[in-house]
Amino acid sequence: MPDAEAFATGFGRYEAQRHDPAARSVEGVESLVEETPVTLNYNGQAHAVMLATPTDLEDFAVGFSLTEGIVARAAEIGAVDVIPSRHGVALMITIPDARAAGLVSLRRSLPGMGGCGLCGVENLQAALRRPDAVCRDLRLAPAAIAMACRSLPALQTLGARTGASHAAAFVRADGAVLVVREDAARHIALDKLVGHLARNEVAIGGGFVLLTSRASYELVQKAATAGFELVAAVSAPTGLAVRLARDTGVTLLGFARDGRFTCYANEFRLEG
Repeated sequence: MPDAEAFATGFGRYEAQRHDPAARSVEGVESLVEETPVTLNYNGQAHAVMLATPTDLEDFAVGFSLTEGIVARAAEIGAVDVIPSRHGVALMITIPDARAAGLVSLRRSLPGMGGCGLCGVENLQAALRRPDAVCRDLRLAPAAIAMACRSLPALQTLGARTGASHAAAFVRADGAVLVVREDAARHIALDKLVGHLARNEVAIGGGFVLLTSRASYELVQKAATAGFELVAAVSAPTGLAVRLARDTGVTLLGFARDGRFTCYANEFRLEG
């Protein structure tokens, strides 16, 4: 179990010894990103166990509930209680009984590893759930993508400290980064972002999401479920992610860095 500081910072301090061919080994203290098992319980019933960085857990609870299609609106969530223990963290989430009754087909039988957003899903239909088509209103200039990519590194405080976390950012159409959430797992960083925006009633129609990872299928699935019209990732997408983006109307950009990007789906939102 991480120490109490990790719930605020996302990292812990560990003794280590650096070895460098140009110098003698040096003992010191390293800051490492933390992961801990987080159980998501709905109306008292365990649904999933994910490995997550123990920050912004209320955001995670709300975002996961939305991006996994457990609820359609944040207002359906009555309460979120965060209960730490020596084995991990339990998130106790209250939702309408009718929603809870539908969780049997979505239940995850295995823990979700840090890099896996679909681990433990019990059937193919749940794994390849297709979101509704997103709106087609967003338009932005390619320069906005470049501006956001330049700004984001300075806002990744956990990543700068540890070198081992992913970030998901909400960006306005003019390229201004408004909100950043970080986690050791890329899909949980996105869940935390979605949860924060929903809890604060931020309209996402005028912006897009920027991810410091590859654009995997589950990230596009979560983004489309949340209603994002454009997803930009610093690395490549997968083929399945591209097919999903094309089917749901999401504009999908990969290799978004150094002032460039590659568009794989729905280029009509890019102007200029």
